[in-house]
Amino acid sequence: MTLLPSFSVHRYLIGLLLLPAVLAFTAHAQPSGGPYGPINQNYEIPKANNIYFVAPNGSASAAGTALNAPTTLESAIARVVSGDAIILRGGVYRTGSMVLNQGIALQPYADEKPILKGTEIATDWEAVGDNVWRTSWAQLFPSKPMAWWRQARNIDRTPLHRFNNDMVFIDGKYLQSAGSVDELSANTYYINYQQQAVYIGADPAGHTVEITTHDTALTRTTSEIHGKTADKIGPKIRGIMFTQYAWTALAIEGKRHFTHLEEPVDEPIGIADPSTYGKEVIGTLLDNVTISFVGRVAGYFRGDGLVIRNSLISDTGTEGIYVIGSSDVLLERNIIRRNDIERITGYYVSAVKIINQTHNVLIRDNLILDHPSSKGVWYDVGNRNGVFINNYVEGTDTGFFFEISRGVTVAGNVFVNNRQGSWILNSADAHIYNNTYVNSMADFKRDKRSAQGDHFDWHPATGPGVEEREGHIFMNNLLVATDAGFGPLLRVEQPQDLCEKLNKPALSTLNGNTYIRPSTPYKAAEKPLLSWADPNAEGCVTNVTSLTAFQAKVPAFELQGQQLDGDTHSTFVAPDIRRFKLLQNIPTSKQVSMPAEVRKHLGWSKKEAATTVGAYPAK
Repeated sequence: MTLLPSFSVHRYLIGLLLLPAVLAFTAHAQPSGGPYGPINQNYEIPKANNIYFVAPNGSASAAGTALNAPTTLESAIARVVSGDAIILRGGVYRTGSMVLNQGIALQPYADEKPILKGTEIATDWEAVGDNVWRTSWAQLFPSKPMAWWRQARNIDRTPLHRFNNDMVFIDGKYLQSAGSVDELSANTYYINYQQQAVYIGADPAGHTVEITTHDTALTRTTSEIHGKTADKIGPKIRGIMFTQYAWTALAIEGKRHFTHLEEPVDEPIGIADPSTYGKEVIGTLLDNVTISFVGRVAGYFRGDGLVIRNSLISDTGTEGIYVIGSSDVLLERNIIRRNDIERITGYYVSAVKIINQTHNVLIRDNLILDHPSSKGVWYDVGNRNGVFINNYVEGTDTGFFFEISRGVTVAGNVFVNNRQGSWILNSADAHIYNNTYVNSMADFKRDKRSAQGDHFDWHPATGPGVEEREGHIFMNNLLVATDAGFGPLLRVEQPQDLCEKLNKPALSTLNGNTYIRPSTPYKAAEKPLLSWADPNAEGCVTNVTSLTAFQAKVPAFELQGQQLDGDTHSTFVAPDIRRFKLLQNIPTSKQVSMPAEVRKHLGWSKKEAATTVGAYPAK
């Protein structure tokens, strides 16, 4: 594997930044069982050069240096310099569009709960028809699709009004947009942008109606702001909730400023050396943070050394977390759920998107839940040396997606009820060990996509070329289906025209996996167990309903693989309550071994690795 050079001093500094996180996290195998997401705690006043106390009812003219005389959050943001801390009293701050460029800390006071909201309460409503109410609203956020969105393909399912960034809530309940007054219901709203009027289809009397007034909460810019030059140190944000923002809650900028109308991932553009990007803001931390109900993306993050830990990312319009052109990143013990609430088709959404030539992004022990119309975690274009371990992923279109990238370790994860548990597309060197797949297919695919004439221009050039998309390993995984109608459990595919050119398998190793599915007397209802890219077969595909048949057709693979007759209840302790430890050990072969580096990631002994199939160590 050929990697671009890295800057050794920078790596050392990032190592120091991540060391406390690594030491605080003891190695373990499989999803830990928690705690995940924000943890209630009592925050001590941190050591800082200057401390500013703020409150929802603070005075902008107050110095903010005394607990009993707080200033406003906006005033404190304008005053702080690197090394300072802002302490937020509990309550609701209706604020946003704040910008800073200093490496500061923001956290609650003691055990109080500060909530930043990007909405105001709308109180002046007029009944204008049967079940229709209207209010005037000046602060609106019209928008439009990105230029690459294919309108002809998607307009029937995604009307253009869905791309506007405004949000409306009744008693905290999110409303979906409608295209006209005639389309209104109790669960929708309509905006006439020319008249600056918001319409709802539910009587607002006796209810709290909130409408967005800010498109962002906080932007960490690299430009000069408040009379200060940017210091390249990321903010440390702990224990704060951000909710109801029209576009994004948090934006960590790189070399350029960008808006909701610009493509956010175009930095760098084209193949680039990692020493030339990701250095503008280093060491951003989100810890025990909640971001919910954001019109587009919870947060855009650029800069090496990013850590997001024990946070909740929920109910976002398209994506949850965007990590762009960054290295040495850690996401752990987060809950990421229910993104793509706008259901925008053709936008290629994912709960977590790792995109554009990131290096060494570690995603460990997270809960990724309830994303039926989107990917769970997607490493997209030009990424190197990713690690995805010990995560629990349920209810996604694709749990883990690795596209046009090179080098990833996927181990110890549990994939439950996903259309695809994992999908490796047009990539190289994906090493997948000891995962548990429950009604979730494992998929490998390569095709002829390249940078020549591509819809996304230079993106494919950042990954392996068409003839380099190989070197995958799939070993000691446990694939279980509830009935014979689910299949294939494993699919390896490529189109006919590529099959004639590339007759070497994309997988270098396929061995030691266990396939469990109940037998059926109804052969017509039985789906393939495995589907294999076969250059000698019609259509370049061979489908088999048993492992024995596969071993006969492809004798170099799955020599130590096994197929068992059973289902989730015969395999796991209690699948109905999501306990996927093995009911009894599954036999393994001494001829199938796990590399020491993967054992280190999982925290397994040699004995555990040698005797375990799937994500949970043998007893």
